[in-house]
Amino acid sequence: KPGTSHPEMWRITAEACRELLTINGVRNCGSHIGQAMSADEPYGIYFTENWVSVDPSVDYDETLGKIQETVDGYPGLIRDVQTYLKERIREVLTGSSDTVVVRIYGPELHGLHEMADKVLASLEGIEGIVDLKKEAHADMSQLDIEVDLAAAQRYGIKPGDVRRAASTLVQGEEVGDIFWDGKTYDVNVRGTPETRTNLDDIRNLLIDTPSGTHVRLEEVADVRMVPSPNVIEREGQSRKQDVSANVRGRDLGSVAADVESALLGVEFPREYHAEVIGEFAERQAASRSILIAGSVAVIAIFFLLVTSFGNWRLAALTFFTLPWALVGGLLAAYFTNGILSLGSLVGLLTILGIATRNGIMMISHFQHLEEEEGMPFGSELVMRGAKERIAPIMMTALTTGLALIPLVIAGNLPGHEIEHPMAIVILGGLVSSTLLNLLVVPTLYLRFGKSGVEGRLPQAA
Repeated sequence: KPGTSHPEMWRITAEACRELLTINGVRNCGSHIGQAMSADEPYGIYFTENWVSVDPSVDYDETLGKIQETVDGYPGLIRDVQTYLKERIREVLTGSSDTVVVRIYGPELHGLHEMADKVLASLEGIEGIVDLKKEAHADMSQLDIEVDLAAAQRYGIKPGDVRRAASTLVQGEEVGDIFWDGKTYDVNVRGTPETRTNLDDIRNLLIDTPSGTHVRLEEVADVRMVPSPNVIEREGQSRKQDVSANVRGRDLGSVAADVESALLGVEFPREYHAEVIGEFAERQAASRSILIAGSVAVIAIFFLLVTSFGNWRLAALTFFTLPWALVGGLLAAYFTNGILSLGSLVGLLTILGIATRNGIMMISHFQHLEEEEGMPFGSELVMRGAKERIAPIMMTALTTGLALIPLVIAGNLPGHEIEHPMAIVILGGLVSSTLLNLLVVPTLYLRFGKSGVEGRLPQAA
């Protein structure tokens, strides 16, 4: 939490790395503490990250469970275990690495802290919620030096001179650089530790005067310790604080619904409000985008079928059988993890395209046999057409399935968060779409596909 010293963070981080390296399958461990000079994460010294690499030859889920157990063995820490890719995706989408985020907006910091505590209490006990926490906002002790203008004037010292001298002695100031062996090292001037160990020492710091004498800092300034927030975060011109959690053992949609219901029981003062964001909200937004794109694609598919068959009845027949091709994909998703993720939705759209292609190939071949080869409409035509289309349809299914099997066998490894569920859905959908096109479509064509002028689109002269 804010205020933790660098030696303590070093001790905890090093001890955690040593313990993680004892786990079978963990190949290495690296860490960073706080923020580097040019880092992209604005965190204080109280923040650390440990990276571990897992040997591909071990059971990934078992190793991950042991890592989680080890991390949970450090009480009093705000902690999280996740893959690098998932963390990057979440932080880019919502600014947080957690699955569910309740973002609270308001004008006053202390009001935000109070509301964050209330929201935190309302979310406790929700099934599936783990790692529940609020952002580490806290008041830190800060040295405040306020120049006494009248006193400074008596000694002929400018207020800026007092601030610069005190800043250099207490915090230090870069005065140059040294280039050595291809590397650059900063040269800083700073007071000795003995002169800044406590408040009295700082008050007794000597400030140069224009006359060449010295004056103590407390004679020209009021030196005191004051509380100051460790961080002030804003979004949309409003101050904000997050309460976040991860989800385990339950589907994300149900947990998010319970979170929204719990927030309805929290009374927010005027000018304060909360929003549920995070992975679920972004998934909903992505799902809406896919739904819109899918709806446009479905309409385009229908007109493509009409153009291909030249027959409204056959187009409608094929179109309304397409949803049944998705049954296998939905069942595969249900029996694996029970969640329709973004990758799963992409897989369903892929199955829709494959089923449409195979349906067009099948019915177009029936029409070819009847119109070009003169076969009479009936069961013999349908049987022959179906037999002649078995090879192309099976080859499509087999080649696609063989390409996806490695992704399914590899499991839900880091980096496969999208490809793995997509591959499962496509494999399941290939089974149902292939059965649909080889068994159902020929039967329906035999029942409703009798040729004739009715239902045919007019041909150009």
